[in-house]
Amino acid sequence: MSIHEECGVFGVYDPHGDCARTTYYGLYALQHRGQEACGIATMNDRELSFHKDVGLVGEVFSADALDRLGGTMAVGHVRYSTTGGTRRENAQPLTIKYVKGTLAVAHNGNLAGTAELRTAFEYRGAIFQTTTDSELIAYAIAQERLRCRSVEEAVCQALRDLRGAYSLIVMSPQKLIAARDPWGFRPLCMGRRGDAVVFASETCALSAVGAAFERELDPGEIVVVENGGVRSIRENCENASSHMCIFEYIYFARPDSVICGQSVHEARRNAGRFLAREYPVAADVVIGVPDSGLDAAMGYAEESGIPYGTGLVKNRYVGRTFITPGQQSREQAVRIKLGALRSCVQGRRVVMIDDSIVRGTTSRQIVSLLREAGAAEVHMRSSAPPFVSPCYFGTDIPDKDNLIACRYSVEEIRALIGADSLGFLSLDALHQIAPEAACGFCDGCFTGKYPISV
Repeated sequence: MSIHEECGVFGVYDPHGDCARTTYYGLYALQHRGQEACGIATMNDRELSFHKDVGLVGEVFSADALDRLGGTMAVGHVRYSTTGGTRRENAQPLTIKYVKGTLAVAHNGNLAGTAELRTAFEYRGAIFQTTTDSELIAYAIAQERLRCRSVEEAVCQALRDLRGAYSLIVMSPQKLIAARDPWGFRPLCMGRRGDAVVFASETCALSAVGAAFERELDPGEIVVVENGGVRSIRENCENASSHMCIFEYIYFARPDSVICGQSVHEARRNAGRFLAREYPVAADVVIGVPDSGLDAAMGYAEESGIPYGTGLVKNRYVGRTFITPGQQSREQAVRIKLGALRSCVQGRRVVMIDDSIVRGTTSRQIVSLLREAGAAEVHMRSSAPPFVSPCYFGTDIPDKDNLIACRYSVEEIRALIGADSLGFLSLDALHQIAPEAACGFCDGCFTGKYPISV
């Protein structure tokens, strides 16, 4: 099984604004979703311009680059992957020129059956420039456009033949189109700022550009923006069913985002509360592993009555360890990224809350950091159940050979990471952490049961 990607997409139509800069700020807010590459494509009087490269948003874009892009429409993307490697040609948005004009495509998710799709396109003469499945989407749309009366009709027809996860933004010379797969694996929302229409993976990006949240796109829905008018195409919604990736609440999304009507911050606090009920322990302080473990730690402290403390300090200039490609670099990054606060943990019985345990190496190093800082006991709690299966729909969950829970019992994992006790959130509790969410969930990485065949 290949390791897949998790990304962030952003799109804006604004007849009065500088869409390149709006997109730049939106991508900054989505930087947590991808730290390897980024890009922006804009439309100026039907002329497509783009700038993309490997690196963080602030590194890739200069003021001059944004001035050159401008635009009354724009599409942006932040990318994380290990499939295909960190290569400039894999950066998005993907831009293509074909007989009907130009397209820019930004994609978050992962398709199923990509090898067969790629082979079919190659036998029809396609020459691929990237190793991403996003290019398959672009080719599918371009091919359908040759037979369809409009680009939105081409998008609708192309997506009917694709299986898997895609939250998608497509820009043609005159239209901005947002689409979501019929299973709703990945989030995608819409907002407004005056005459501007904005699409983003998370609501935090809408807030960052001053746009008011309007709604989430429904699974299977396609939204078209043309000359400021907005219309919805719901033909692909007929057999749609919601299976939002529940790991968005646990780890990927920013805590100030709202997904499917549920505050991410509150969902993580709820996970901590359930952990306190399921795995109580006598302790002196509860701490969280920054950043996504902090909210769960607050919930654990509130429910248990054990004081909450800051036991781990994060170096803000280091990216998220979980999405650092390569095991050796992950392990090296832990000590660079985190430092234990001796005044909080020395001589104390510590409950440490992290969002998950994947391979176990990071957890072992963090427990070791706390021991070195003088913690008398370290009791680890995970706000996710054990990972037992890979993800095929866009989250970097490795194959079973690299999942510690597939090889060891809970007690064996506890011994391997060096904790005094260990508890994982139960599956029953997991499905109760987001009571306000108006959607169903995919929990395949915790159960091995997926909404579609893989």
